[in-house]
Amino acid sequence: MTSSSASLTTGSVISLASSPKKSWGHGDVRVIASGSMLPDGALEATGAGATDFDWRLSVASIEGAGDFTPYPDFERTLTVIVGELLELTIDSETHPVELYRPLKFAGGAATVATLPTGEVLALNVFARTGVARASVRIVELSKKMEQHLFGAQFGVLLQGAATMSYAGADHHLNVRDTVVGGEDDSPRVTGRGFMAVVSFDLP
Repeated sequence: MTSSSASLTTGSVISLASSPKKSWGHGDVRVIASGSMLPDGALEATGAGATDFDWRLSVASIEGAGDFTPYPDFERTLTVIVGELLELTIDSETHPVELYRPLKFAGGAATVATLPTGEVLALNVFARTGVARASVRIVELSKKMEQHLFGAQFGVLLQGAATMSYAGADHHLNVRDTVVGGEDDSPRVTGRGFMAVVSFDLP
């Protein structure tokens, strides 16, 4: 599946620092990319500030305890990417969320966050129920084995140093840079560290 918008061009790199920062109830959030899921499974991007979306990828700081904003009709996957531990009480059941261990839950569920070890930074992935489906894998990068990023996939460098190779050129990645995948001559990432591979698909 290929990305269908110019802003989701295969092999492009989205810098987190270039994404607009907004405040939310527990800290700050930067939207990396969001948009619509087309009938063929391709992704179409919308502006970072759009409130109507089928899928969204963002990074948020969680600096204080309290209730999460509900997102009815969405499935949500949260991954702690900086910090040790976040505790989420979802519909009265407590879930410890450790570093690099994605947790998927209903966006409309009553969710309360506590911070046993202090502030954390989280990668948030949203997919509209019945329209899109999302998965998050944390992979360890290697200099000898390439990590390919295919259509409707994003790779977010979480830790370490890495290089993205595409169309005969190499591009150094900074921590929390995001690479847009593609089917034809897919971008390849090598290095040392950890990357979140976020995939969207039809339900």
